[in-house]
Amino acid sequence: MSHPPIDQQITFLYTRDLPTTAHFYEEIMGLPLVLDQGSCRIYQVTEDGYIGFCQRAEAPEKPQGVILTIVTEKVDLWHQVLSNQGVAFESLPKLNPEYKIYHCFLRDPNGYLIEIQKFLDPAWGA
Repeated sequence: MSHPPIDQQITFLYTRDLPTTAHFYEEIMGLPLVLDQGSCRIYQVTEDGYIGFCQRAEAPEKPQGVILTIVTEKVDLWHQVLSNQGVAFESLPKLNPEYKIYHCFLRDPNGYLIEIQKFLDPAWGA
């Protein structure tokens, strides 16, 4: 028996400060807000991929083990646009030969790690 189709995907993360998180993802990252549920906000990242943030007192103060990766051909342009808005980067765009990617890292106001990357492996997307 085959599995039923998956139509969309949402990853939910907790935040202690939803207004600051909303400002970052809406104004700095430019992600469209698709649903405001009051204590949760859902943003469109790709055509069928979403990220949601929910206000929770138990949100981690220093989240670890989560990387939100945004895949784009325009890593340098994203770096430039975000840098021009005052975003500090943990690492500048660089080649990672081990994984055959070009990428950079920054953190959102919650401390979640964001990677902006381009796949250089021709097998990706094949």
